[in-house]
Amino acid sequence: MSALARLDDDLKTFDDLARRLEDLSVLNELAQSEGDSSVEAEIKVGVDALRIALEELDVRTLLSDEYDERDAIVAIHPGAGGTESQDWAEMLLRMILRWTERRGFEADLIEAQAGDEAGIKSATVIVKGRFAYGLLSSEAGVHRLVRISPYDAQKRRHTSFASLDVVPLLDDDVEVEIDPDDLRIDVFRSSGPGGQSVNTTDSAVRVTHIPTNIVVSSQNERSQLQNRNVALRVLKARLAELMREERVAKLDELRGERRDIAFGSQIRSYVLHPYRMVKDHRTNYETSNVDSVLEGDIDALIRAFLEWRRREAPVGA
Repeated sequence: MSALARLDDDLKTFDDLARRLEDLSVLNELAQSEGDSSVEAEIKVGVDALRIALEELDVRTLLSDEYDERDAIVAIHPGAGGTESQDWAEMLLRMILRWTERRGFEADLIEAQAGDEAGIKSATVIVKGRFAYGLLSSEAGVHRLVRISPYDAQKRRHTSFASLDVVPLLDDDVEVEIDPDDLRIDVFRSSGPGGQSVNTTDSAVRVTHIPTNIVVSSQNERSQLQNRNVALRVLKARLAELMREERVAKLDELRGERRDIAFGSQIRSYVLHPYRMVKDHRTNYETSNVDSVLEGDIDALIRAFLEWRRREAPVGA
């Protein structure tokens, strides 16, 4: 049924674009035959909108990996630096949520742990929408912020780091074996960013997978059982991604490849002082419109990454 829904969506997209193109062509022919220039502005608006839609469709051709069409699980964690990094982590969470709204996707904030003074210590969001994982895979990695600190009385420049972890949400029928003896399940009372209460009962659940030390929390469902089920589903997705990464690493080892893997290096920098710029260090794409990016306008950055990934892919991959 999922595959059928995706095919139906593709057909509807094609039919809609074909209809819009036909309507514009007919309108243009009529205007030319009658010498009517009053519809020129309408045709231009229609052509521009059609061009944007075609560019969006073109991005889909860059999303062909196994899990690209799935929903995404996004986990955000601040780096060292206390309040500064925690505030930066919350800014990144806002950026992802704003982007989700722009795309018409659904965001389910399943866990958010407030920082000591400001920001967040962690947050986990399930983003639901076709190609959510494929698009958001561009955001996985360490993000760096350079700014004049709002928490420094001497107004000094600070550099903060936060990481985004992005994995695909698996279907319920995908089997990932978990030994119950490998799990530690804790129950606690929920609290949201800023310290506000989310739930007045001990219904939040934290699941720790002891062999890998992967920790997943869920606090926004109504009952402890519901939170437990959500946390286990997220855990399965993260374990599946871990196994996939281990397979890739093993293949690289067998191929004899040597890669410089620097887990602490940033994929993107956001500079607010002494100049204003966002630069992706993988693609070298940059923009001076930092405010727009932080409000979720990251589609150009995502597309640049997808195109870069396609160019960098090994031949035959």
